[in-house]
Parts: sequence; C-alpha cells; structure tokens
Amino acid sequence: MAEDRLNRVRYVRARPYETSWAGNIISGCAPLPIIRSWPTAGLGMAEPDTGTASPSPTGNASRERFVLSRRYAAGTGGTRGLLITVLGDYVRPARRPAPTSAFIDVLGRLGVAEPACRQALFRASADGWLVPIRDGRYSWWRLSPGFEHFLDLGASRILGFTATQPDWDRRWLTVLARVPESNRAARHLLNTRLGWAGFGRPAPGVWISTHTDRVKEAELILQEAGAHEQAQIFLAEHLGGADLSSLVRQAWDLETIERAYDSFIADFNRQPSADPLVRFTRLVHAWRRLPLIDPALPSELLPDRWIGARAARLFHRQHSRWQPAATREWGRISRQAG
Repeated sequence: MAEDRLNRVRYVRARPYETSWAGNIISGCAPLPIIRSWPTAGLGMAEPDTGTASPSPTGNASRERFVLSRRYAAGTGGTRGLLITVLGDYVRPARRPAPTSAFIDVLGRLGVAEPACRQALFRASADGWLVPIRDGRYSWWRLSPGFEHFLDLGASRILGFTATQPDWDRRWLTVLARVPESNRAARHLLNTRLGWAGFGRPAPGVWISTHTDRVKEAELILQEAGAHEQAQIFLAEHLGGADLSSLVRQAWDLETIERAYDSFIADFNRQPSADPLVRFTRLVHAWRRLPLIDPALPSELLPDRWIGARAARLFHRQHSRWQPAATREWGRISRQAG
C-alpha cells in the first residue's frame, strides 16, 4: 500500500513536466517548466506549435525567439547552468556527440555528483537541448539543431563582448511602456529582458539604450510581455538639461556592475586551478553573466578607466591562454564511451 502511494506521488509530480514539453516547440533556449497559471508564455517558456511555419535553420525552434531566456541567463549557478557552459565550451565547437562519461568527468571536477549530472542530461534532452544516441549499453549526446544554433549566437555575444560600445552616434533608443501592477509575470519579463538587452530605466515606464540597432529586440520583448500595442518606441537626441552622467546613474546601477567586474578580476587574474577543464570552464561560466548586467555604454558615458574594459581584456587574454589545454583534455575524455 505504501509503495502504491509512493508510485502515485511520483506520477503526479512527473506528469506535468513530462507532458509540458512534448507538444511544444522549443523556444531556442532553455524553457522553464510550464506553470499553467502564468498569464504569458514569456520568461523563456515554450509555446504551443499552432502554426505551420516553413522550416528554418534552427530546426523546430523559432528563429525570432533565439533570445537569452531566464533559465539560460540565470543558469550561471547550479548543475544546469554548468551544463550549459560545458555544452557551449566543448560540445558546440567539437560538432560531434559526447558520451555520458565525459559529462560526469568534467562536472565531477566542478563539484557535481554523478546522479545530478545524469539528471541534468535527461532534463536537457526533455527540454530539446540534447538528442540521446544509444551505442550498445552506452549513451552519447549530441546538440539539437536549434540549441546548437542558439549556443553559436551565445558564444558570439560572449566572446565579442568588450564592456564598452565602440561607436555611438549620440542617439538614444527610447521605449515607453507600462504593464499593469496586477500582471507581475509580464512586468518581470519586461524589466528583466529589457535589462539583458542593455536598456536602463531612469523613470517608471521609460527604458533607454545607446544601442539604436536593438529596435527589433525591444519589439519582440514588448510582444512577449503583451505590452506592444500600448508601447511607443523613439529615436531621440539629448539637446540640453542636466549632465548625462546623472541620467546614466539613474538608469543603470553602475556600482553593482563595477563590483561584479572587480570580483571577476580578483578570481581570474591568476590561474584558479591546475586542471585545464576546471579553470577554463570557470572562466567562461563567470564571464557569461556579465554581458547580461552590463549595458556596454559608450566610454564617454562611463567613469574614467572603466573597470569593465580591464575585465574584458583579462577575459580574452586568459581565454586564449587556457582554451587549447582545455580543448585537448575534453577531446581525451570525450573519446571514452561510458
């Protein structure tokens, strides 16, 4: 009887997750488990495939939704976050499947127990990130076409990030949008995703960015938050009034960003581990979060000798130094079946 009750509990807990992804397209990022009471399909969740869109290079994922999801971005902590970094650092460049044993090995070196690693792989497969391949009693994993493309885009953003905007025509992209207080999920989506896109908020309902090429990204976020119909988007110029430095301080929390860069420099100014996989994975894993919190403003709007630029130089220098040994070690352990 007790075993019967336990089985029923397992079934009830598993069923919503198991049925939530099967009939949905993958959004090109790591979807959150679907919570039926949420009023919007934002926050990186998958949406029902009700259309008959033509095939795209991203497989069954929508190209427009290849944006940084909440799970992908917030996944800098935890096993799934580490798995994303490993997939992006090693599996994506290798362009070939990897055995379970390789993931257990590298994540084990980073402090993840084998059961947690296996669970993360199964959940990644359920979410559409990975496709399992059986070879006798061994399992191998390859990236799904959609998630591989998404990781390519993520790598381009991470590796190309320099913590400043090199060219600025002194125009501002301005978004005016309000979401009702009662719609907390949509407000959270709007605030978080516009923040990841480099927008600052100097006043309620107002977002600004120096990156004037992000109109389509802003429109997509507004659509997903259900705020597009009432929103307005402008290109503007600063003609007078208070100094722009005060506007920047109101719109972005530069002190928090500076502390994050200071911590990064302290951690990676010297080699954090003799293990090539550990030091390289930790480097990229830590850096992956910083482009999400730093709007990459033009140098004229930043404090003198901006610490972000120094951190970016450090990242690229250590990345070049540590990548070859890490790639060789991954090649060695990923050739072993298990």
